[in-house]
Amino acid sequence: MSENTINEHILVTGGTGMTGRRVGALLREAGAGVRVGSRAGEPRFDWHDTSTWDAVLDGVTGVYLCYHPDLAFPGAAGTVAAFAERAAAAGVRRTALLSGRGEKGAQDAEDRVRAAFPDTTVLRCSVFAQDFSESFFLPPLLEGVLTLPVPDVPEPFVDLDDVARVAAAALTGDAHRGATYELTGPEALTFAEAVRLVGEVSGRRARFLEVSPEEFVAAMSAAGAPEELAQGLVGLLEEILDGRNAAPADGVARALGRPATPFAEYARGAAHAWR
Repeated sequence: MSENTINEHILVTGGTGMTGRRVGALLREAGAGVRVGSRAGEPRFDWHDTSTWDAVLDGVTGVYLCYHPDLAFPGAAGTVAAFAERAAAAGVRRTALLSGRGEKGAQDAEDRVRAAFPDTTVLRCSVFAQDFSESFFLPPLLEGVLTLPVPDVPEPFVDLDDVARVAAAALTGDAHRGATYELTGPEALTFAEAVRLVGEVSGRRARFLEVSPEEFVAAMSAAGAPEELAQGLVGLLEEILDGRNAAPADGVARALGRPATPFAEYARGAAHAWR
């Protein structure tokens, strides 16, 4: 990272989420000032309340754009593009956009954000390794069965620590301006293979089971998730897990100059989450 990062002040949208927490921590380690963009932050930030935008952009030099729940959801592209326009007008110098890999909605968001901020660094990701230990794959794994409404297709799960390092580098120096990085792990595993590795490192019995979209939505609703979110996840999973993303990409190596983290290495470090 740049030796002058002490002069940077970065807004991390989604700053309390899985990627945002990691990006913020790396930026602080580099000596940058960090403003956490969240509804509980100070100043408050809400993607859907434009009256909160100017205050969080005041005085920042860079912005990590991380839209929740996903850029593929309806209206996301327009919202993020409008915020990028506001950031450019506020004098922000660098932006990094967490995007999807092979999603039509994500591509639309990329195009619209770059129309507002041409030098945006785009980080294309599909399924995070940490979804198994920190997100919605964890509860079913703790019950012993990961159920998803998709076939058991190969996926090069990407370690979020790799993603965060690329984002932090893009926000603290100019070497990555305007670049697009496809960020994946170094090898593709099926969900059954990934779950088997989880079992091996944790000593827990776990398996993968394909279910229908209706069964998946019913299970999420029973767990308290809004039906709209459950339906949106079904559409997203069916889109990104149709085989289009099975081939590993070289984005991590291009951006960081080292190989991407293998899923097995991630799983050994996260084993405590499944015990």
